[in-house]
Amino acid sequence: MKLTEISDAVEAESIDTKAEETPKPPAPAPAPVPAPASAPTATDSPTNAVNLGPTPPPTRDMSDILQDLNKSPLFMTDIEDNDDMEALKALAYEGTPLENAGEMKEQGNEAFKAKRWDMARDCYGKGINILWYEERRRARGEKPTRRVPAEGEEEEEEDPDAEETVRQQRALLETITTPQPRNVKAYYRSARALLRVDRIEEADDACARGLTVDPANPALLGLAAEIARRAATVLAKKRADEERAAQTQHRATVLAAAIAARGIRMRSTPKPPDMEDARVKLVPDEDDPASHLSFPALLLYPLHLETDFIKEFNETQTLADHLAYVFPLPWDARGEYTALGVECYVETPAGGLLKMGRKLPLLKVLAGGKVEVVDQVVRIFVVPKAGAADWVVKYKEQRAKEMAAAAGKR
Repeated sequence: MKLTEISDAVEAESIDTKAEETPKPPAPAPAPVPAPASAPTATDSPTNAVNLGPTPPPTRDMSDILQDLNKSPLFMTDIEDNDDMEALKALAYEGTPLENAGEMKEQGNEAFKAKRWDMARDCYGKGINILWYEERRRARGEKPTRRVPAEGEEEEEEDPDAEETVRQQRALLETITTPQPRNVKAYYRSARALLRVDRIEEADDACARGLTVDPANPALLGLAAEIARRAATVLAKKRADEERAAQTQHRATVLAAAIAARGIRMRSTPKPPDMEDARVKLVPDEDDPASHLSFPALLLYPLHLETDFIKEFNETQTLADHLAYVFPLPWDARGEYTALGVECYVETPAGGLLKMGRKLPLLKVLAGGKVEVVDQVVRIFVVPKAGAADWVVKYKEQRAKEMAAAAGKR
């Protein structure tokens, strides 16, 4: 039956129903019946008992009701694999199951060529589900799904090649779902995909399995050579990384021993500054414990809120060696900062200040643990002599307040 005929029949039936439901004029009310002389009592006969209405239906447990509702696609809270759901899915396709599955296969192939892997997987899965559902219907003895005719198109008669259609459907389903151990192309594609993600051992295994089927296959032979070259490259890189990691660990051990031997106090904070490649190291040879230590240093000018960064301050060098090229400062218009006109200080672990001589080697300042190197940076305060005394007093007061506040939080 055509869709237009179905809709016309539904409309006609609806009109007839409305005509039957049209209210008729009310009939005249009957004369009132006189009330009985006395109301029935509990002692009257059963024939005179009062009618209390129809018997109520038996009650059902709420869990049973919800379970029945969940079987209906309109009320499902969890997707359930049943025939109603499969029927709804089948409505999305207009052709026969074989045509729909073939279309899904073609779409999956196109998505695979475009490297849209998720879409290809979904299309292949839909094609398999269409054929698998059709096989379940046949196993139950039901009629196969037929193509829904378009509007204005006559319904198809029984297909004389139904058996051939079934054979093609089963052949397609078997092609998709059945492993093919002698499919050389499948081995080649699998090995190629595994090689792209550097899963060398698995790629080599897939390629070897393909060569057992076709030892002279030129594509597989070329891929095997490519896998061997990539395996050698990956192995060389792995060894280089391992050697680099071992060297880094060795240098860290040597550096820690050199710092401990000199009695230098070091501390790290949760948020160290970004200094790029600047760090504490041994120079000129980081693997030689007899080399000299080199520290990054930060010159702070607190009265003018300026800084200068020294990337390598050797332990044998003095502050005067670096101030000679740092001064004069471009922002010092009054000329207050000169090699002989400033006082330099470093902070102690207790929050105090230690005056640093301009001609004293850095190792003499750091050795013994009187000064703490925080986050691998030596911080040096540079203040003009004229304002040094007042700044020292204010600095100590501020540090005392900060340390008291920190102790209160504990």
